[in-house]
Amino acid sequence: MRIVYSYQGSDLIFDCETTQIVIGRPKAGAVLDLDLTPDRTVSRPHARLWVAEGQYWIEDLDSRGGTQVNSEEIKGRGQRRLSPGDAIRIGHTTLQVDIPTAQVVADATQLPDEALVVPAGAISETFDARSPAFSADDIMTERTVRRLALLYDLPLQFATATHLDALLQTIVERLVNVLPGAERGALLLIDRTTRQLLLKAHLPVGNPSVSLTSARRAVDRREGFIWQSEDADMSVSHLEYHIASAMYAPLLWQGEALGVVCVDNRESGLPFERDDLQLLIVVAHYAAMAVAHYYLQEELQRESGLRVNLMRQFSPQVAERLLRHHGHLRLESERCEVTVLCSDVRGFTDLAKDMDPDDVVELLNAYFARLIPVIFAHNGMVDKYIGDGILAVFGSPEPDPQQHEKAVRAAVGMQAAMREVNAARAARGLVTCGIGIGVHCGQVVHGLVGALEQMEFTVIGDTVNLASRYCDGAPLDEVLLSPELYARVWAVVQAERTTIETKHEGDRVAYRVKELKA
Repeated sequence: MRIVYSYQGSDLIFDCETTQIVIGRPKAGAVLDLDLTPDRTVSRPHARLWVAEGQYWIEDLDSRGGTQVNSEEIKGRGQRRLSPGDAIRIGHTTLQVDIPTAQVVADATQLPDEALVVPAGAISETFDARSPAFSADDIMTERTVRRLALLYDLPLQFATATHLDALLQTIVERLVNVLPGAERGALLLIDRTTRQLLLKAHLPVGNPSVSLTSARRAVDRREGFIWQSEDADMSVSHLEYHIASAMYAPLLWQGEALGVVCVDNRESGLPFERDDLQLLIVVAHYAAMAVAHYYLQEELQRESGLRVNLMRQFSPQVAERLLRHHGHLRLESERCEVTVLCSDVRGFTDLAKDMDPDDVVELLNAYFARLIPVIFAHNGMVDKYIGDGILAVFGSPEPDPQQHEKAVRAAVGMQAAMREVNAARAARGLVTCGIGIGVHCGQVVHGLVGALEQMEFTVIGDTVNLASRYCDGAPLDEVLLSPELYARVWAVVQAERTTIETKHEGDRVAYRVKELKA
């Protein structure tokens, strides 16, 4: 079984003669085949992958973060059959299983529906793209066999290739090798932002020879053609590279041109023929499928990363509302009124210094697992985790007229959840701790910050800093409210006035929550 997996930009390969593997991170007493360390978001163990009767299957082993196949969560859904090209995401690691595929050459050689346009001037041969590249009457010469071998081999290359650039270079090299008149070749892709033609592969390496005029014509007109120097107006590129004969074919996928592939020769080369152009168009169609598949996987990974980030911060309902138009996010930032809740474990530094690192992480996860649902239940969003602390925001990204009351109820609920967790851990002889919570309201700027793959929603402003001050002043197991917030929730909370000390602002008035009113 061969698996290509990637974490933080590093690609690795797992290759082992086995029909079943367990994926995750090491754990004492547990069998593990594929270790995804150092990705600490992966469980111990996380998932199982196996082959049965020629089919590939995957199952989540009740992991903490779940397992996604093509951005679809499979945790709790039993076994899931895999297909070639499926993108698996475990924690922050992406995996792709090398699943053998059988391609039917007869189907693959059916060309796109677009007919070749016959341009004037130097175009000596065209081919109707709606007809098959080969017919049953073709004589199986050695030349035909080599071409069919190329068409059969390319889909297998697509199934095993891990990098698009390497695959495109292979396509160019195979074309130059199979076409007797080809001395040089190149493949260019259209930049999806600037629409420029970008050189992605060429032969000889380091010495590209491409007429951009002809390449752009193939793309713009969706036409493949043979260009001959005889009786033609020579462009600067044709003269510079001494091109005597050349062929161009666009990479077409669902009516869109993704790029162009071309081959050429110099004065001494053989002229290209009609069946050469037929083969080039078929290969261009194959290359378009490979590029489209790569773009799809890229988009799925990007969308999966965005979705994971949002699901960490928001309740599922809010996260789904933020995802618009197949994963494209609303990027506008704005100023708004929010309520900020800060919680922090008291004495955590002294507590953690005598604990095993794994036990420290387990302790925090045990508490966070109970606290985060309380925040989500009151329509709050988790802005960030600050070590052992949580910064939550209410009234963002969408306005909420009840945000102030919901934030207070969430704070009281979090302290109740802490008491329940502590009672359960104490009964098992485990380490316990407590938190202090501060809540404040005011104006902030909120919006999405970061690169697309690491985009996170956050709030910025002095309101966040003041909420942190009230959190610092909150004693163990208590909730402190700012005067600005108390003025809005006094009717639903029983609180007593107190004073806290701050380093830079001096003494500040605060309200200690005693209980919620009926």
